[in-house]
Amino acid sequence: MKMRMRSRIRQSMIWLLCLIPVFLLAGCGKGSGEGDRETLDYGVVTEGEIPQELKTIIEEKKQTEFKLTYTCDGFLYLVVGLGKQETGGYSISVKDLYLQGGSICLETESMGPSKDEAVSGTPSCPYLVLKLQYREEPVVFL
Repeated sequence: MKMRMRSRIRQSMIWLLCLIPVFLLAGCGKGSGEGDRETLDYGVVTEGEIPQELKTIIEEKKQTEFKLTYTCDGFLYLVVGLGKQETGGYSISVKDLYLQGGSICLETESMGPSKDEAVSGTPSCPYLVLKLQYREEPVVFL
């Protein structure tokens, strides 16, 4: 009897853990419910404008793919890195940045070099840093 109860509790916990990501991402859907969708203003940050502490964090993480948020002086920084690439010519672009369903949603797209593009043979670690006014909402990277 106890084994049966434990098994049901375990099954319930597994289902719950599987459903949590669904509920977290539900606010950033691209469906027709765009009525509460608000486009957010942002700027792309150049290397010289990145706060020193954030530069250190990026240096530690840039060898592998990463996504992170950082707050400093009333601003929210959103960072996306592709990890180590064998050559140059890779970049990241912003498809969309918006507030919907109580979450900040960031859609990015990574692009590699085109076939006819001359690229350096030196490995690269491309990343993108965005800066916007600080907001309390959680960030979802899509």
